[in-house]
Amino acid sequence: MDFLGYKRENGKFGVRNYVLVMSSVACANGVVDAIGRALPDVVPITHGYGCGYGPADMGVSHRALAGIINNPNVGAVLVVGLGCEVLKADYLTQVAEGKPAEALVIQESGGSAAATAKGIEIASRFQKQLRTQKRVPVPVSELTIGLECGGSDALSGVTANPAVGAAADRFVREGGTVILSETTEMIGTAHILKRRCATPELGEQIENLVNNHERHVRASLGDLAGMVIAPGNIEGGLSSITEKSLGCIMKGGTTPITEILEYAGRPSKRGFVIMDTPGYDIDSMAGEAAAGCQIILFTTGRGSTAGFPGVPVIKISSNSRTFKNMPGDMDVNAGAIADGDKTLEEVGHEIFELSITVANGARTCAELNRSVPFNYLKQGPTF
Repeated sequence: MDFLGYKRENGKFGVRNYVLVMSSVACANGVVDAIGRALPDVVPITHGYGCGYGPADMGVSHRALAGIINNPNVGAVLVVGLGCEVLKADYLTQVAEGKPAEALVIQESGGSAAATAKGIEIASRFQKQLRTQKRVPVPVSELTIGLECGGSDALSGVTANPAVGAAADRFVREGGTVILSETTEMIGTAHILKRRCATPELGEQIENLVNNHERHVRASLGDLAGMVIAPGNIEGGLSSITEKSLGCIMKGGTTPITEILEYAGRPSKRGFVIMDTPGYDIDSMAGEAAAGCQIILFTTGRGSTAGFPGVPVIKISSNSRTFKNMPGDMDVNAGAIADGDKTLEEVGHEIFELSITVANGARTCAELNRSVPFNYLKQGPTF
Protein backbone atom coordinates (compact mmCIF):
# COMPACT_ATOMS: atom_id res chain seq x y z
CA MET A 1 0.00 0.00 0.00
CA ASP A 2 1.20 3.50 -0.87
CA PHE A 3 0.52 7.09 0.11
CA LEU A 4 1.59 10.31 -1.64
CA GLY A 5 4.39 12.08 0.22
CA TYR A 6 7.25 14.53 -0.17
CA LYS A 7 10.69 13.00 -0.65
CA ARG A 8 13.55 14.47 1.41
CA GLU A 9 17.24 14.35 0.55
CA ASN A 10 17.97 12.17 3.61
CA GLY A 11 15.68 9.45 2.22
CA LYS A 12 12.69 10.20 4.46
CA PHE A 13 9.19 11.16 3.29
CA GLY A 14 6.90 13.84 4.65
CA VAL A 15 3.11 13.93 4.67
CA ARG A 16 3.25 17.74 4.87
CA ASN A 17 5.65 20.27 3.30
CA TYR A 18 6.03 23.08 5.81
CA VAL A 19 8.38 25.97 6.34
CA LEU A 20 9.36 25.76 10.02
CA VAL A 21 10.17 28.99 11.87
CA MET A 22 11.77 28.14 15.23
CA SER A 23 13.29 30.11 18.09
CA SER A 24 16.65 28.93 19.40
CA VAL A 25 15.98 30.71 22.71
CA ALA A 26 12.90 32.06 24.51
CA CYS A 27 14.11 35.64 23.94
CA ALA A 28 13.41 35.20 20.21
CA ASN A 29 9.83 33.96 20.63
CA GLY A 30 8.30 37.36 19.85
CA VAL A 31 9.92 37.54 16.44
CA VAL A 32 8.92 33.95 15.62
CA ASP A 33 5.32 34.69 16.61
CA ALA A 34 5.33 37.87 14.50
CA ILE A 35 6.56 35.96 11.44
CA GLY A 36 3.86 33.36 12.06
CA ARG A 37 1.16 36.06 12.18
CA ALA A 38 2.38 37.56 8.92
CA LEU A 39 2.65 34.17 7.18
CA PRO A 40 -0.14 31.91 8.52
CA ASP A 41 0.99 28.93 6.43
CA VAL A 42 4.38 28.61 8.12
CA VAL A 43 4.78 26.50 11.27
CA PRO A 44 6.08 28.62 14.17
CA ILE A 45 7.64 26.82 17.13
CA THR A 46 8.53 28.67 20.31
CA HIS A 47 9.76 27.37 23.65
CA GLY A 48 10.96 28.60 27.03
CA TYR A 49 14.59 27.49 26.92
CA GLY A 50 17.88 27.97 25.09
CA CYS A 51 19.96 29.63 27.81
CA GLY A 52 20.74 29.56 31.53
CA TYR A 53 20.83 25.81 32.09
CA GLY A 54 23.29 22.95 32.44
CA PRO A 55 24.93 20.65 29.88
CA ALA A 56 22.47 17.77 30.34
CA ASP A 57 19.42 19.96 29.74
CA MET A 58 21.21 21.69 26.90
CA GLY A 59 21.68 18.30 25.27
CA VAL A 60 17.99 17.47 25.58
CA SER A 61 17.00 20.82 24.06
CA HIS A 62 19.42 20.47 21.17
CA ARG A 63 18.36 16.89 20.43
CA ALA A 64 14.65 17.76 20.53
CA LEU A 65 14.86 20.91 18.43
CA ALA A 66 17.26 19.31 15.93
CA GLY A 67 14.92 16.34 15.63
CA ILE A 68 11.94 18.57 14.91
CA ILE A 69 13.96 20.43 12.27
CA ASN A 70 14.63 17.08 10.60
CA ASN A 71 11.06 15.82 10.89
CA PRO A 72 10.11 14.70 7.35
CA ASN A 73 7.10 17.05 7.35
CA VAL A 74 9.50 20.03 7.39
CA GLY A 75 10.69 21.13 3.98
CA ALA A 76 12.70 24.20 5.03
CA VAL A 77 13.62 25.88 8.31
CA LEU A 78 14.37 29.35 9.62
CA VAL A 79 15.88 29.45 13.12
CA VAL A 80 15.64 32.78 14.95
CA GLY A 81 18.06 33.54 17.80
CA LEU A 82 18.81 36.56 19.95
CA GLY A 83 22.58 36.29 19.59
CA CYS A 84 23.95 35.87 23.11
CA GLU A 85 22.25 32.59 24.06
CA VAL A 86 23.90 29.22 24.70
CA LEU A 87 21.89 27.33 22.08
CA LYS A 88 22.63 29.51 19.07
CA ALA A 89 20.57 29.60 15.91
CA ASP A 90 23.40 28.54 13.62
CA TYR A 91 24.07 25.47 15.80
CA LEU A 92 20.60 24.28 14.87
CA THR A 93 20.69 25.14 11.18
CA GLN A 94 23.88 23.08 10.85
CA VAL A 95 21.98 19.88 11.71
CA ALA A 96 19.40 20.28 8.92
CA GLU A 97 19.71 17.21 6.70
CA GLY A 98 19.61 18.31 3.09
CA LYS A 99 16.89 20.93 3.41
CA PRO A 100 17.08 24.72 3.08
CA ALA A 101 17.98 26.23 6.47
CA GLU A 102 18.97 29.72 7.56
CA ALA A 103 19.72 31.38 10.88
CA LEU A 104 18.48 34.87 11.77
CA VAL A 105 20.07 36.73 14.72
CA ILE A 106 18.05 39.58 16.18
CA GLN A 107 21.03 41.45 17.69
CA GLU A 108 22.73 41.42 14.27
CA SER A 109 19.64 42.36 12.26
CA GLY A 110 18.69 45.73 13.70
CA GLY A 111 16.34 44.58 16.44
CA SER A 112 12.99 42.83 16.56
CA ALA A 113 11.13 44.78 13.86
CA ALA A 114 13.97 44.54 11.36
CA ALA A 115 14.51 40.84 12.15
CA THR A 116 10.81 40.17 11.68
CA ALA A 117 10.84 41.83 8.26
CA LYS A 118 13.91 39.87 7.23
CA GLY A 119 12.41 36.65 8.59
CA ILE A 120 9.22 37.19 6.57
CA GLU A 121 11.37 37.64 3.46
CA ILE A 122 13.35 34.44 4.11
CA ALA A 123 10.31 32.33 4.99
CA SER A 124 8.41 33.62 1.95
CA ARG A 125 11.31 32.60 -0.27
CA PHE A 126 11.30 29.14 1.30
CA GLN A 127 7.54 28.84 0.73
CA LYS A 128 8.00 29.67 -2.94
CA GLN A 129 10.66 26.96 -3.23
CA LEU A 130 8.49 24.34 -1.54
CA ARG A 131 5.49 25.05 -3.76
CA THR A 132 7.43 23.55 -6.69
CA GLN A 133 7.72 20.18 -4.95
CA LYS A 134 5.23 17.45 -5.88
CA ARG A 135 3.99 14.45 -3.95
CA VAL A 136 5.27 11.04 -5.06
CA PRO A 137 4.05 7.49 -4.30
CA VAL A 138 5.58 6.18 -1.06
CA PRO A 139 5.10 2.78 0.61
CA VAL A 140 3.33 2.82 3.99
CA SER A 141 6.47 1.21 5.42
CA GLU A 142 8.04 4.70 5.35
CA LEU A 143 5.57 6.02 7.94
CA THR A 144 6.49 6.48 11.59
CA ILE A 145 3.38 6.89 13.74
CA GLY A 146 3.30 8.37 17.25
CA LEU A 147 0.92 6.86 19.81
CA GLU A 148 -0.39 9.29 22.41
CA CYS A 149 -3.23 9.68 24.90
CA GLY A 150 -4.51 12.53 27.06
CA GLY A 151 -7.59 13.24 29.13
CA SER A 152 -8.19 9.50 29.50
CA ASP A 153 -11.35 8.04 31.02
CA ALA A 154 -12.56 4.61 32.09
CA LEU A 155 -13.35 3.67 28.48
CA SER A 156 -9.97 4.67 27.05
CA GLY A 157 -8.42 1.29 27.80
CA VAL A 158 -11.51 -0.53 26.52
CA THR A 159 -12.26 1.24 23.23
CA ALA A 160 -9.89 3.91 21.87
CA ASN A 161 -6.52 2.55 23.03
CA PRO A 162 -7.11 -1.05 21.85
CA ALA A 163 -8.46 0.28 18.54
CA VAL A 164 -5.27 2.31 18.08
CA GLY A 165 -3.39 -0.87 18.99
CA ALA A 166 -5.13 -2.67 16.14
CA ALA A 167 -4.11 0.14 13.77
CA ALA A 168 -0.55 0.03 15.17
CA ASP A 169 -0.36 -3.71 14.41
CA ARG A 170 -1.44 -3.00 10.83
CA PHE A 171 1.27 -0.36 10.40
CA VAL A 172 3.88 -2.78 11.73
CA ARG A 173 2.64 -5.53 9.39
CA GLU A 174 3.06 -3.07 6.51
CA GLY A 175 6.70 -2.56 7.56
CA GLY A 176 6.20 0.78 9.32
CA THR A 177 7.18 2.03 12.77
CA VAL A 178 5.01 3.02 15.74
CA ILE A 179 6.31 4.81 18.84
CA LEU A 180 4.68 4.49 22.27
CA SER A 181 5.77 7.10 24.82
CA GLU A 182 4.87 8.44 28.31
CA THR A 183 6.98 6.24 30.60
CA THR A 184 5.22 7.37 33.79
CA GLU A 185 2.02 6.02 32.25
CA MET A 186 3.60 2.57 32.00
CA ILE A 187 4.00 2.32 35.79
CA GLY A 188 2.63 -1.01 36.98
CA THR A 189 3.03 -2.69 33.59
CA ALA A 190 6.79 -3.37 33.46
CA HIS A 191 6.23 -7.15 33.71
CA ILE A 192 3.86 -7.05 30.72
CA LEU A 193 6.12 -4.93 28.54
CA LYS A 194 9.13 -7.06 29.48
CA ARG A 195 7.45 -10.15 28.03
CA ARG A 196 6.80 -8.32 24.78
CA CYS A 197 10.42 -7.36 24.09
CA ALA A 198 12.18 -8.91 21.11
CA THR A 199 15.23 -9.83 23.23
CA PRO A 200 15.89 -10.52 26.92
CA GLU A 201 18.25 -7.53 27.00
CA LEU A 202 15.46 -5.20 25.86
CA GLY A 203 13.20 -6.79 28.46
CA GLU A 204 15.65 -5.88 31.21
CA GLN A 205 15.95 -2.35 29.85
CA ILE A 206 12.22 -1.68 29.81
CA GLU A 207 11.75 -3.21 33.25
CA ASN A 208 14.51 -1.02 34.70
CA LEU A 209 13.22 2.07 32.88
CA VAL A 210 9.65 1.77 34.15
CA ASN A 211 10.65 0.72 37.67
CA ASN A 212 13.11 3.63 37.93
CA HIS A 213 10.34 6.03 36.98
CA GLU A 214 8.10 4.47 39.61
CA ARG A 215 10.80 4.86 42.28
CA HIS A 216 11.29 8.48 41.26
CA VAL A 217 7.57 9.17 41.54
CA ARG A 218 7.36 7.44 44.93
CA ALA A 219 10.35 9.39 46.21
CA SER A 220 8.65 12.61 45.15
CA LEU A 221 5.05 11.88 46.12
CA GLY A 222 5.22 9.21 48.79
CA ASP A 223 1.85 7.59 49.51
CA LEU A 224 0.23 9.63 46.74
CA ALA A 225 2.39 8.03 44.05
CA GLY A 226 -0.34 5.61 43.00
CA MET A 227 -2.64 8.55 42.28
CA VAL A 228 -0.36 10.44 39.91
CA ILE A 229 -3.19 11.04 37.45
CA ALA A 230 -5.04 14.19 36.47
CA PRO A 231 -8.34 15.29 38.08
CA GLY A 232 -10.05 14.75 34.74
CA ASN A 233 -8.86 11.14 34.69
CA ILE A 234 -10.46 10.58 38.09
CA GLU A 235 -13.68 12.30 37.03
CA GLY A 236 -13.67 10.03 33.98
CA GLY A 237 -13.65 6.93 36.17
CA LEU A 238 -9.96 6.00 36.55
CA SER A 239 -8.77 5.14 40.04
CA SER A 240 -4.97 4.83 39.89
CA ILE A 241 -1.90 5.19 37.68
CA THR A 242 -1.72 1.40 37.27
CA GLU A 243 -5.28 1.25 35.99
CA LYS A 244 -4.51 4.06 33.56
CA SER A 245 -1.24 2.40 32.51
CA LEU A 246 -2.92 -0.89 31.71
CA GLY A 247 -5.08 0.98 29.24
CA CYS A 248 -2.29 3.21 27.92
CA ILE A 249 -0.04 0.38 26.79
CA MET A 250 -2.90 -1.08 24.73
CA LYS A 251 -2.07 1.57 22.10
CA GLY A 252 1.05 -0.44 21.28
CA GLY A 253 -0.91 -3.37 19.90
CA THR A 254 0.47 -6.90 20.08
CA THR A 255 3.76 -6.94 18.14
CA PRO A 256 7.19 -7.31 19.82
CA ILE A 257 9.05 -4.28 21.15
CA THR A 258 12.07 -3.81 18.90
CA GLU A 259 13.84 -0.81 20.46
CA ILE A 260 13.86 1.59 23.42
CA LEU A 261 14.71 5.23 22.69
CA GLU A 262 15.87 8.12 24.82
CA TYR A 263 13.75 11.25 24.72
CA ALA A 264 13.65 12.66 21.15
CA GLY A 265 15.85 9.81 19.90
CA ARG A 266 15.49 8.56 16.34
CA PRO A 267 14.54 4.90 15.75
CA SER A 268 17.13 2.65 14.16
CA LYS A 269 14.72 -0.29 13.88
CA ARG A 270 11.23 -0.64 12.45
CA GLY A 271 8.25 -2.07 14.27
CA PHE A 272 6.96 -1.26 17.75
CA VAL A 273 9.30 1.14 19.56
CA ILE A 274 9.12 2.68 23.06
CA MET A 275 10.42 6.16 23.85
CA ASP A 276 11.27 7.38 27.37
CA THR A 277 9.21 10.55 27.83
CA PRO A 278 7.27 12.27 30.61
CA GLY A 279 3.55 11.57 30.96
CA TYR A 280 2.69 15.13 29.95
CA ASP A 281 1.09 14.96 26.51
CA ILE A 282 2.79 18.01 25.03
CA ASP A 283 6.32 17.00 26.04
CA SER A 284 5.61 13.49 24.84
CA MET A 285 4.41 14.61 21.40
CA ALA A 286 7.49 16.82 21.07
CA GLY A 287 9.68 13.76 21.59
CA GLU A 288 7.72 11.80 19.00
CA ALA A 289 7.92 14.66 16.47
CA ALA A 290 11.68 14.86 17.05
CA ALA A 291 11.91 11.12 16.41
CA GLY A 292 10.44 11.67 12.95
CA CYS A 293 6.77 10.79 13.43
CA GLN A 294 4.81 12.11 10.46
CA ILE A 295 1.42 11.47 12.14
CA ILE A 296 0.32 11.10 15.77
CA LEU A 297 -2.68 9.02 16.88
CA PHE A 298 -4.06 10.63 20.05
CA THR A 299 -6.80 8.99 22.14
CA THR A 300 -8.90 10.93 24.62
CA GLY A 301 -11.94 10.35 26.79
CA ARG A 302 -12.37 13.81 28.27
CA GLY A 303 -11.76 15.64 25.00
CA SER A 304 -8.18 16.91 24.74
CA THR A 305 -7.87 19.42 21.89
CA ALA A 306 -4.05 19.66 21.74
CA GLY A 307 -2.38 19.18 18.38
CA PHE A 308 1.26 19.59 17.47
CA PRO A 309 2.91 22.03 15.03
CA GLY A 310 3.82 20.45 11.72
CA VAL A 311 2.54 16.98 12.62
CA PRO A 312 -1.08 15.98 11.93
CA VAL A 313 -2.69 14.70 15.15
CA ILE A 314 -5.69 12.38 14.74
CA LYS A 315 -8.03 12.55 17.74
CA ILE A 316 -9.82 9.34 18.71
CA SER A 317 -12.63 9.69 21.26
CA SER A 318 -13.12 6.77 23.65
CA ASN A 319 -16.82 7.50 24.13
CA SER A 320 -19.68 8.73 21.97
CA ARG A 321 -20.67 11.51 24.35
CA THR A 322 -17.37 13.36 23.94
CA PHE A 323 -17.41 12.73 20.19
CA LYS A 324 -20.88 14.28 19.91
CA ASN A 325 -20.11 17.16 22.30
CA MET A 326 -16.90 18.13 20.47
CA PRO A 327 -17.59 17.39 16.79
CA GLY A 328 -14.98 19.86 15.53
CA ASP A 329 -12.21 18.38 17.67
CA MET A 330 -12.65 14.60 17.37
CA ASP A 331 -11.77 12.68 14.19
CA VAL A 332 -12.81 9.13 15.13
CA ASN A 333 -15.48 7.81 17.50
CA ALA A 334 -14.16 4.68 19.22
CA GLY A 335 -17.17 4.98 21.52
CA ALA A 336 -19.05 3.09 18.82
CA ILE A 337 -17.36 -0.03 20.21
CA ALA A 338 -18.96 0.43 23.65
CA ASP A 339 -22.27 1.29 21.98
CA GLY A 340 -22.20 -2.02 20.13
CA ASP A 341 -22.30 -0.34 16.72
CA LYS A 342 -18.77 -1.32 15.60
CA THR A 343 -16.16 -3.90 16.54
CA LEU A 344 -12.70 -3.05 17.83
CA GLU A 345 -11.24 -4.35 14.58
CA GLU A 346 -13.56 -2.15 12.51
CA VAL A 347 -12.54 1.00 14.40
CA GLY A 348 -8.88 -0.03 14.16
CA HIS A 349 -9.32 -0.33 10.39
CA GLU A 350 -11.04 3.07 10.32
CA ILE A 351 -8.08 4.65 12.16
CA PHE A 352 -5.58 3.05 9.78
CA GLU A 353 -7.50 4.15 6.68
CA LEU A 354 -7.94 7.69 8.03
CA SER A 355 -4.20 7.84 8.71
CA ILE A 356 -3.50 7.07 5.06
CA THR A 357 -6.03 9.71 4.00
CA VAL A 358 -4.31 12.24 6.28
CA ALA A 359 -0.91 11.19 4.90
CA ASN A 360 -2.28 12.04 1.45
CA GLY A 361 -3.12 15.57 2.59
CA ALA A 362 -6.50 15.52 4.38
CA ARG A 363 -6.53 17.83 7.42
CA THR A 364 -7.28 16.63 10.93
CA CYS A 365 -9.52 18.58 13.31
CA ALA A 366 -6.48 19.76 15.28
CA GLU A 367 -4.89 21.06 12.08
CA LEU A 368 -8.04 22.88 11.03
CA ASN A 369 -8.29 24.43 14.50
CA ARG A 370 -4.51 25.02 14.70
CA SER A 371 -4.83 23.54 18.19
CA VAL A 372 -1.19 23.67 19.28
CA PRO A 373 -0.01 24.59 22.78
CA PHE A 374 2.57 27.27 23.54
CA ASN A 375 5.50 25.23 24.79
CA TYR A 376 6.67 22.10 23.01
CA LEU A 377 9.91 21.13 24.70
CA LYS A 378 10.56 18.78 27.63
CA GLN A 379 12.58 20.31 30.41
CA GLY A 380 13.08 18.60 33.75
CA PRO A 381 10.92 15.93 35.42
CA THR A 382 7.23 16.02 34.58
CA PHE A 383 4.71 13.57 36.00
